Formats: sequence, structure tokens, C-alpha cells
Amino acid sequence: MKKWISILMVMILALSMAACSSNQEAPATDGGGEAAMEEMPKIGVTIYKFDDNFMSFVRRSITTAAEGNAELILNDSQNNQATQNDQVDMMISKGVKALAINLVDPQAAETIIAKAKAEDMPVVFFNKEPSAEALKSYDKTWYVGTASAEAGVIQGEMIAEMWKANPEWDRNGDGVLSYVLMKGEPGHPDAEARTKYAIETAVEKGVKVEELELQTGMWDSVKGKELMDAWIAKHGDAIEFVVCNNDAMALGAVQSLNANGYFEGDMYMPVVGVDAIPDALEQIKAGFMAGTVLNDAKNQGKATFDLVQNVAMGEDPLAGTEWKFDENKAVRVPYVAITVDNIDFAEKAYE
Repeated sequence: MKKWISILMVMILALSMAACSSNQEAPATDGGGEAAMEEMPKIGVTIYKFDDNFMSFVRRSITTAAEGNAELILNDSQNNQATQNDQVDMMISKGVKALAINLVDPQAAETIIAKAKAEDMPVVFFNKEPSAEALKSYDKTWYVGTASAEAGVIQGEMIAEMWKANPEWDRNGDGVLSYVLMKGEPGHPDAEARTKYAIETAVEKGVKVEELELQTGMWDSVKGKELMDAWIAKHGDAIEFVVCNNDAMALGAVQSLNANGYFEGDMYMPVVGVDAIPDALEQIKAGFMAGTVLNDAKNQGKATFDLVQNVAMGEDPLAGTEWKFDENKAVRVPYVAITVDNIDFAEKAYE
């Protein structure tokens, strides 16, 4: 009898221990598992055109910053504003907490703002700047980008310094810099400002200039090559400087110049761009581009994500960051002049 009582007690004890074990909480996995994923905000992002050289690096910076910090819904607007408007509607319907918008058309900012405002949703525009009035129309709207005039001023200073340091570039010896200029998208704030201030600054620095051609290359390498081919056929050696609103068009110009025998012997043509994308940096090192202006894609992407993550979490947009707003609710990422002498600085921006 005692034996059976002992066996019964052991069985009861074993069952009791099993019950206690089943009521204990399972240990958390690294990063909190699914719970941590649920805490990450869902953020909607649109890029005006994925295959834009510069914006591809901004996009990479945003996605890198988002790893482990947010769930991104990322869209290629294919340079179509109607497509972008539809994408914004779709992202809102999927429950995003905030929007980061690289506008196709800066004039469409009011439409995007109206959609966001109807949902009480914060929106951070980046790279293509809405008007100051549009930004001020909604208290949950901000901008990340550059001061549009700054790139033009820096490029103009570079042109003046190079022209004075290389008198042999004045082929006909008339003391006048005869240039062609490839402009970005007409109406784009950066294209208008870079075009205006590059030449104005060079003149202010004491350079006499003659405009041979000014046409839009739409930020595109293929169009840049086509323009340069036509200009060489029309003007030949009368061209003494090629000024481009961005590096993509500058790369197209270099391709054309190479095909037409430049950069061999005494046949040299100074070409300057803006953005300091890796392909352009390689051309500078090879001696085919004279210089560019660093448009800091890495920090534009990082600042954009920092702000949109904060507002998606209900925080102040600048919380925990070193970014600062100007009077137009904009974070301005500075430009830097790049030549072969400081090319390492630009290359670090793409690490």
C-alpha cells in the first residue's frame, strides 16, 4: 500500500512541474521577433524616376537607413505625376504612418499635401522642392534637399578659377570663354538656379563669356551625347567649355568628345557637372572631366529617413538628429566643389 502511495505522489509531483513549466513565458528572440517588427513604422516613399543616376544613390541611402528601423513601401513614379498621385493614394490605403515624396513635378506639391492633410499624415518632400507657400500650408510638411543656387555658385567659382589657371584653354586668344550649357529639366528649381548662377558667378569673378548654345538635356546621358554631337558639328573648336547642370549630361558630353578625338594630344575640352556620382569621379581621375560639385546623396537620403521616421513615430522631425531647419522648414545639405585634388572626399560619400 505504501508503495502505491509513493508512486502516486511521484506522478502528482511530475504533473505539477509540467504544468508550471507550461505557464512560463517563452524567452524573447533577438530583436524581439515579430513584436519588434510590429513596432517598426510603415513608411511610404516615392522616387520620381528610379533610373535617374543621382536619385538611385539617394534611394540606396534611404533603404540602408531603414534596415531594421522601418518597413518601406517604395515606388518608382516613372517620371509621371499622375502615377505618383495614384501611388500616394495606394500607400495611404495600406496604412503608412508617414510619406517621403520625391516629386515628379514640384507644382504638384499642393495635390500631395491635400491627400496627406485629409488623413492627418505627415509628409517629407525631398530633392525636388515645393514652393515655400506649399510647405507653409500644412504644419506636418517639411523638405530635405539643397539650396538650389549654391551648386551654381560653386560651379561658377570652379569655372572661373580653372579658366584663369589654364590660359591655353582660350583657343582663339580673345580672352572670352565661349561655352555651351546643358540644362536640366526646364522649370526644375535646381536646373533654373544652376544655369543662372554658374554663369553669373563666373562673370562676377572677372571672366568674360560668350554663350554658344544653351539647351535642355533633361538630366540624361543619352540626350547629353546627342546635344554635344550636334554642337561639335556646328561650332567645332569654337567651343571652349562645356557646362552641365548634372553629371549624367556631362558623361554624355564626354562620350561625344571622346568619339570626336578630344582628350588626345592637345585636343582637350573642360567639362564640369554637378552631383559627383561615382561614374563622374572616375572620369575626373581619368582626366576626361575637369570637375563637379558634390550633391551629397548619402546625407540627403539619411536626412530624409531621419525626419520621416521621427514623424511616423509621432516625434518632432528633428528629434535625435543634428539637422536644422531654415526659415522654409527645409533641411539643407551643403554642396562641395570636387576636383582631382579632393576626389577622396567625394568617394567617401558613396561608401
